[in-house]
Amino acid sequence: MDYYKHHAFFCLNERSNGDACCEQHHATKLFDYAKKKCKEMNLNGKHQVRVNRAGCLDRCELGPVMVVYPQGIWYQFVDEEDLDEIIEKHFKNGQPVERLMIHE
Repeated sequence: MDYYKHHAFFCLNERSNGDACCEQHHATKLFDYAKKKCKEMNLNGKHQVRVNRAGCLDRCELGPVMVVYPQGIWYQFVDEEDLDEIIEKHFKNGQPVERLMIHE
């Protein structure tokens, strides 16, 4: 068994030159929300969910984004409601959220 059932890496990249980046889309605020929500739902910890910061994941034009391992599923999300759906359906119930997945 993997140490974490779901290990989510949130791109929190910020580019000072004005180029597209996840932070332009409030990535840190959404990361903080997801981390807090997983903790409130008792989903965090060994053999459960780990929410981590990441530098650039090289998909800034789609931002904000996260990748969930070990499944290797990429998500694009825009607000807390999208994260609630990912947390409830994917992290809690093991069902990836197709409408928010990046397929490329």
